[in-house]
Amino acid sequence: MTLNISSSFDAGNISVVRQDGDSVDLEIVKDHLSDFYQWFYFRVSGAAGREVTLRITNCAGSAYPNGWPDYKGVMSLDREEWVRITETSYANGVLTMKLTPPQDVVWIAYFAPYSMERHHDLVSQTAGIPGVEYRSLGKSLDGQDIDCLTIGNGPLTVWLYARQHPGESMAEWWMEGALEKLTDEDDPVARVLRKECTFNVVPNMNPDGSRRGHLRTNAAGVNLNREWHAPSVEKSPEVLCVRNAMDETGVDFAMDVHGDEAIPANFLAGFEGIPSLTNRQLQLFGKFGETLERLSPDFQRSQGYEIPAPGQANMSMSTTQLAERYGCVSMTLEMPFKDNFDLPDEVYGWSPQRSKYLAYACLDALHAILPELTKGAKQDTREKVTA
Repeated sequence: MTLNISSSFDAGNISVVRQDGDSVDLEIVKDHLSDFYQWFYFRVSGAAGREVTLRITNCAGSAYPNGWPDYKGVMSLDREEWVRITETSYANGVLTMKLTPPQDVVWIAYFAPYSMERHHDLVSQTAGIPGVEYRSLGKSLDGQDIDCLTIGNGPLTVWLYARQHPGESMAEWWMEGALEKLTDEDDPVARVLRKECTFNVVPNMNPDGSRRGHLRTNAAGVNLNREWHAPSVEKSPEVLCVRNAMDETGVDFAMDVHGDEAIPANFLAGFEGIPSLTNRQLQLFGKFGETLERLSPDFQRSQGYEIPAPGQANMSMSTTQLAERYGCVSMTLEMPFKDNFDLPDEVYGWSPQRSKYLAYACLDALHAILPELTKGAKQDTREKVTA
């Protein structure tokens, strides 16, 4: 049987450049109207029991070439369990994956995909749970709904949102875990959180990019996490409708969930460079990070992004924009495409299940800082940090 490669499905992305028997040269397709690319997801059929060599040849020009060293692709037989492809190597701009498929249809991806079909299942199942309210905040450029699930009826307003960058699929696996915990009637932490907080959860901010197989942009080739200072109907309606909803509710605590291609660790990025930075914001952000580090061996604070100088924050990003706009505690959570090298898993690497466990820990950490977060949350306590 002849080996066949295909990617014309939800979230698929790859192009066949050359095929010689069971050796195939491939290229990742750029996001529509953009030069970003790194996400791949495709099906291999017709090669059961034979060694297949897959070479992605355009990795050097990808969005994050430092993401390829020490990276291993993932493979699935059923699109439920995703294991690392042990024989993955990177050299001279080419990612090579060698495998012997045990059956005639296998799936290969950059990370375990979270398709729009699974997203719809997640939203439908969660919306059917008593105490959960659903609303569409608006439409994407392709006409898809920006789904929002509201849980709890407490005085603190919490926003959790993910997949501004659609190729960072671990972010929606995290969301699945967060929704499971928040709706668990038997979880004592969840019971307290529902009493003290009102959660607005947007599992996928970029459904168009997700369905199209993009890494980083929406249907217009726009990076949504550079639109929060001035979102528009024409380029970034997804951000505009979410920010408008936030304006209606206010924000006390917010988490923007992402994945990082290069850094093999879980970490937080904050808002330290915003113009109106306060001591209270800094203290709460630090307290949350310290608590999460104690609760989860998969989280650390030694690696991360460079902290901007005072007043030098990029205000087009959601975390900084929300901290400035609402005086809230906001943060970006980054998870690895590779693995947490401090606690490696040779079979799965960083995985959907570990993403979900980290979501549980994040909510436990939020519960732990509730007293400090509640104190003064509805008051103007903006004692500005001075240089």
